[in-house]
Amino acid sequence: MSFRTATCGVLASKQAPVHFLKALNGASTRAGLRPSFIVIHRFQTTSGDRRTISTADSSTKEFFPKHPTERLSKTEAAWPHPIYTCEQMQAVTIAHREAKTMSDRVAFFAVRVLRRGLDFATGYKHDKAVALNKRDPAAANKKYAMDEGKYMIRNVFLESVAGVPGMVAGMLRHLRSMRQMKRDNGWIETLLEESYNERMHLLTFLQMTKPGWFMRLMVLGAQGVWFNALFAAYLISPRTVHRFVGYLEEEAVITYTRQIADIDAGRLPQWEKLQAPEIAIDYWKMPEGHRTMRDLLMYIRADESKHREVNHTLGNLDQNQDPNPYVSEYKDLTKPHPTKGLEHLRPTGWERNEVI
Repeated sequence: MSFRTATCGVLASKQAPVHFLKALNGASTRAGLRPSFIVIHRFQTTSGDRRTISTADSSTKEFFPKHPTERLSKTEAAWPHPIYTCEQMQAVTIAHREAKTMSDRVAFFAVRVLRRGLDFATGYKHDKAVALNKRDPAAANKKYAMDEGKYMIRNVFLESVAGVPGMVAGMLRHLRSMRQMKRDNGWIETLLEESYNERMHLLTFLQMTKPGWFMRLMVLGAQGVWFNALFAAYLISPRTVHRFVGYLEEEAVITYTRQIADIDAGRLPQWEKLQAPEIAIDYWKMPEGHRTMRDLLMYIRADESKHREVNHTLGNLDQNQDPNPYVSEYKDLTKPHPTKGLEHLRPTGWERNEVI
């Protein structure tokens, strides 16, 4: 029997393998079985017992090996990414839309529950760190500090489930359009493009780390529950699901903002000069001189801020009749209106009377 410990959480502590073996031995003995042998694979540690991740080029090539063919040279992204300027990405801020209706409150409560579960799974205790930092900054940093490995595990887990809502919503609207034999007014394209964008975030992070079997099992379980829950929820109330995703993206903006702040504060030294992988440079069209890990997080945070706006906006519309304002032509182009880029960013979404 072979097990790989996680890089964070309960199994990542020094005593976790010992406790795990004791528990397994006791369980197997009660069941009349005993393991033949057990191999514990631990991540490399640095001073201070901080787990690290592999960022070597050889690791990247092994995770996504290229398969050259006789006639094909390259496969471009299905949805070209809009060009972001540095000024636009710098203007992204943390924001929150107040819950005004019962549907909003249900969505916000669901996000809070999910956030606690994600924090537990990835060892993220920011709220406790802030509270302890007021009394003892040194103790807070020692007990709750996030390193590159912990952040990367959190990012992989977050992005592995973030691509599900758009796919579920797009699929259901696609089937409804065929079933009712009428147009969808542009919603399907935006929802599928959002899901595609989130998957590109995941593929980018996977170029810099290799999740172990523990993380893979967590992702598998979370995605199975997540897909079916969203499927049922979107059938019942599409508006609530869009508001839910809007609140979820608010949390994503907070997470990436904190990572950028930690890089600026020198708390993530391995990321200070780390270069973005080729897949990210091609997808976001990252210019020369702006291809570091910090730049990559700026692009991803900007994407999450756009998903935040889009879903809050879609949650404000008539789910059955209104066209998608992000792929529509406007009569008065002199007034600000929704776009695919960051030209007129609205953190809490556009109200229906502003776009319809």
